[in-house]
Amino acid sequence: MRPSVTTVHATPVASGFTFLEGPRWHNGELFASDFYSGRVLAFRPGRSPDTGHEVRTVCEVPGRPSGLGFAPDGSLLVVSMLERALLRWDGRALTTVARFGHLIDGVANDMLVTESGWALIGNFGNTDAEPDSLRETALVRVSPDGRADLQGHGLVFPNGMVLTADRRRLLVAETFAGRVSSWPVTWSGDGAPMLGERRVWKQFGCPPGHLDIERATRELPVLPDGLAIDAHDRVWVASSIGHGARLLAPDGTLLARVETGGLSPYAVAIGGADQSVLHLCCSPPLGTVDPAVTTESVLYAADISALRRPAPRASRAPGKETP
Repeated sequence: MRPSVTTVHATPVASGFTFLEGPRWHNGELFASDFYSGRVLAFRPGRSPDTGHEVRTVCEVPGRPSGLGFAPDGSLLVVSMLERALLRWDGRALTTVARFGHLIDGVANDMLVTESGWALIGNFGNTDAEPDSLRETALVRVSPDGRADLQGHGLVFPNGMVLTADRRRLLVAETFAGRVSSWPVTWSGDGAPMLGERRVWKQFGCPPGHLDIERATRELPVLPDGLAIDAHDRVWVASSIGHGARLLAPDGTLLARVETGGLSPYAVAIGGADQSVLHLCCSPPLGTVDPAVTTESVLYAADISALRRPAPRASRAPGKETP
C-alpha cells in the first residue's frame, strides 16, 4: 500500500520580480537572486507564512546573480552567471573569490556551499544565446581560498544540489534529463568534498535519447530544478514545468505536493523559525514568457508544519509483508 499524498496550497507573499532563484534561509530571512534586475534580495517574513514579506536589496551583482550560500564567517557567496565567477559580499563590497570560465563553457548557475566553505557550482552546459548547444558538463568545485576544479562529470544541466544529513551523499538535479542523481561524498582533511561513483536516485519519465531541450520540455513530466532537503533526508523538488513542488521520501516515493497555481516553482528553500515554511521561487512555466523583459516572478510560501515528521510506518500483520 502506497502512502497517501498530501496536498498543501502555497500563498504569494511578494511579487513583481524578473526571475527569482537560489533561495537560502539565513538568520531569519530568505535570500534570493533576481536574475534580470541583477540583485540579491532578502525577504523578512510577516507574522505567519501567508502574510506579505518585507523586501530589501542586499547587493547588486554584475553578470546576473544565481546560486547563493553562506561562508563560515557569515559572508554571502554569490555566483555571477555570465562572468562565470564566485563573488563574496561582506556587507560593504563585492570581491571575487574565483573565476572559472576556463573550466566550463556554459553559463554558471546554482550552488551549494558546505559547512567548511567549499562551493559546488552547476552550469547550463550551453549559453543563453545558443539553446540548441546543450552538452554534458560537470560541477565546479571552489575552495575557500579560490582554487577551482571539476567534479562529477557527465551531467546534463546540473542545477539544484543538497547534501544528506550525514553529509555522505550529494543529490543533484539534472534538469533536461528529468532526473536527480546521487554521489557518495568523502571529505579531505581541509574539508574538500570528493565525489564517488554516480547513480540515478530519481528518474522522471523517459529522457530523450540525445540532448534536446525542446523535446525534454515537451515530453518529460518533471524538469527538476531547485532542491531542498529536510532533517529526515526527504527531498523537495521544484520543477520548471507544472504547478507545484514535490516532496519525495529517501527512496524517491512521492509523499506530498505544494501547489502554486498558474506558476511553476523553479527553486525551493525550507525556512521559518522552526523549519515549518517552504518558500518557492515561482515564474511562468519554462518557455512561456521572456523573464528578461517581464516582472511576473512571485515568491510563494507554504506552511509545511504538518509534514515535518515522516508518517509512521504501517505495522506488519502476522505472516504478511509490510506493503
